[in-house]
Amino acid sequence: MLTNHPMKKNRLTAGILAALLATSLLAGCSGQQAGKAPQAVQVKAMQVMQKDTPVAYEFVGQVEAKDEVKVQARVSGNIVAKMVAGGATVYKGQPLFTIDRRQYDTALLNRQATVAQASAALSRSRRDVDRYQSLYNQQAVSQQTLDNAVAEANQYAAQVEANQALVQQAQLDLSDTVITSPLDGRIDITDLSVGSFVQAGTTVLATVSSVDPIRVRFSVSENEYIQFAHQIPDNATGILGLNLDLVLSDGSVYPIKGHIDQVDRGLSQETGTLTIKALFDNPQKMLVPGMFARIRANGEMRQGALLVPQRAIQELLGKNFVTVVGAEDKAESRPVKLGPKVGNMVVIEEGLTAADTVIVEGFMKTPPGTPLQVVIMQLEELQLPAKK
Repeated sequence: MLTNHPMKKNRLTAGILAALLATSLLAGCSGQQAGKAPQAVQVKAMQVMQKDTPVAYEFVGQVEAKDEVKVQARVSGNIVAKMVAGGATVYKGQPLFTIDRRQYDTALLNRQATVAQASAALSRSRRDVDRYQSLYNQQAVSQQTLDNAVAEANQYAAQVEANQALVQQAQLDLSDTVITSPLDGRIDITDLSVGSFVQAGTTVLATVSSVDPIRVRFSVSENEYIQFAHQIPDNATGILGLNLDLVLSDGSVYPIKGHIDQVDRGLSQETGTLTIKALFDNPQKMLVPGMFARIRANGEMRQGALLVPQRAIQELLGKNFVTVVGAEDKAESRPVKLGPKVGNMVVIEEGLTAADTVIVEGFMKTPPGTPLQVVIMQLEELQLPAKK
């Protein structure tokens, strides 16, 4: 039940005034904060470098054998001897495995016996021919009888030749019971053991890979190939030169230089890249198939090239950008076209001038328009890992 008591009315009025005052104070504070200028963000930046620069191209590659052969038996049978251990160095013609030869010994003896029988029959028929020829000259036998004797001798001669061919095949089968290495190289580690049955032309007994020289397979992109073609139209890959360096996974450089050995006929439909194979001498057997390495080739000299740190490049939706220190020290995003990499720097083809300053560290916190507090980096600082 409401009353019109004066004290209650006064308390209600005071509460309303206090609420209004608090609201106005909050609004005033918000207005003051909104009017403050945003704080500058500290970043590290570097002026674009301009200098004559020798361009080096780098590609990721994988070491593979120049020649690799899967060793298969030409005859079937059980393995009775294994003469090398997996991973051993082998030489062309060196025995690797022996297949049970007993059935092939027997087959050879049978073929040789058949040849002996056919040869005896041939000798008898030739004596008959000589005898009938003498009788024919005396007109004691007919021409038909002589012709039959000659035909029989020719038939036995053909049988002798056919059986001699079978003897040669039996000799080959017998020799094939000893399986030798098809080339100089190293043999892989296999689980094939003595007693295993191998099928001729089917079972792979081992794989032998050559080790010196050795190949490194790598790929260049379509854009890189086009760039090379503009510089050397009649031999695009010739720009890579004959003195290729191989940078191993630990960062060391292989001491022997290589050269391009093979270039594929066209781009791969799956990857859109051109496969190239380089050849390196490997006298110390240091390089083995399966290793990953980088191929490095010295290209042309770029006059007055513009360089920025690779750490300054941002990629978004397939396009490259850098953040530069713009007017009034505010962040500004610039699209750029990248050229080849030079150490930890990258050549800028389009989008920057030598007067620009690019942000190297801190650009993730500086959208366009952000005020900047710029700290200029020295070139030596690029060798250090970026601060997180």
